[in-house]
Amino acid sequence: MISEMRAKSKKLWWVLIVMRILWCCSVHGLEGLNVTDVHVEAEKYGYGANSRSLMVGLNLIYGAAAKGAVCLDGSLPAYHLHRGYGSGTNSWLIQLEGGGWCDTIRNCVYRKKTHRGSSKYMEKEIEFTGILSNRPDENPDFFNWNRVKIRYCDGASFSGDSQNMVAQLYFRGHRIWYAAMEELMSQGMRHANQALLSGCSAGGVASILRCDEFRNLFPGTTRVKCLSDAGLFLDARDISGGRTMRRMFQRIVNLQGVGNSLERSCMSRLNPSLCFFPQHVINSVKTPLFLVNTAYDSWQIQASLAPPTIDPHGYWNDCRKNYARCSSSQINFLQGFRFQMLRSIKQFAGSFKNGVFINSCFAHCQTERHDTWFGLNSPRVRNKGIAQSVGDWYFDRSGIRAIDCPYPCDNTCHNLVFK
Repeated sequence: MISEMRAKSKKLWWVLIVMRILWCCSVHGLEGLNVTDVHVEAEKYGYGANSRSLMVGLNLIYGAAAKGAVCLDGSLPAYHLHRGYGSGTNSWLIQLEGGGWCDTIRNCVYRKKTHRGSSKYMEKEIEFTGILSNRPDENPDFFNWNRVKIRYCDGASFSGDSQNMVAQLYFRGHRIWYAAMEELMSQGMRHANQALLSGCSAGGVASILRCDEFRNLFPGTTRVKCLSDAGLFLDARDISGGRTMRRMFQRIVNLQGVGNSLERSCMSRLNPSLCFFPQHVINSVKTPLFLVNTAYDSWQIQASLAPPTIDPHGYWNDCRKNYARCSSSQINFLQGFRFQMLRSIKQFAGSFKNGVFINSCFAHCQTERHDTWFGLNSPRVRNKGIAQSVGDWYFDRSGIRAIDCPYPCDNTCHNLVFK
């Protein structure tokens, strides 16, 4: 009976993991995927529910409403905080939650009735794993820091500042960012001697866009750096030759009033929607920045490179769900995407202050889970995993420019497969 209950618990955990992965895709091209039909190849590496997992409670930012810093539905923004101790008492790791975007009134109205648009629907407790873990065997460099997850409820990577009263929508992501920072400074972050801003997916975009603002919160004596996981979304041509991602970013920027929070030097050269793409911003970020990304990001394949909306005959159906079923021509297309990614970071990676970990996997977000962050069989490039690479870079133990060989050479990947 006990073993049966554990099996059911593990199965439920897999469903929850996959739902988190797919949420950011659901608005843009994956509506037809059945979550229960998704298999994660990395199951063989043993990640899942852990009886020793750390659950951390939700905190509302009560002073935010007076500043107009509210979620899509007007509810208060929120965060989870687990206090540091010992040598980490004055060290702070801030993680910006990801979860896609909303680019139309209809999508945002739907989103505001979920935990991605309202604190009314947020979990009262969430699990802290990966880079947020409090266990030294799972998170050796940051386990005893003050670790925070700021919840994502604006739909524009903490960058919008507008509203639509007809639809009763508040696009206040940038105000939420400032309200959260003010709250955390009052909670002791103002005393930080070390700070790291991180984020995954849409949160990875935000950790790039907000990086220098984060640096400016602290005195020059504080070690401040930023980490973006799966945030390097590219302005790449899709399988039809169009610009699916560019059109979506343009709608987000226009709808949510993102332009005023974007990087100034980029805005002087390019239109606002292009400056929402990290590739056009990373070279201007003054604060040390680390990029963790897969060369064949599963979200970008599913939702921007080969979404069903531009594949009416289903030529990419099998490849989109399972990389092993891609034809040689499809792999060649994806190799071209990888080449564009490497070209986009060439100048960035040449700076000694920055770090890069680009592995050739079919995955999305690798710092949040134990199996990909610091598991026994976690992904590696040149025999070094992600957690060690980030730690070596953050603490200046060594420079990190880890760029993997092209698919299919890497057998350490934890790939996503959609059945």
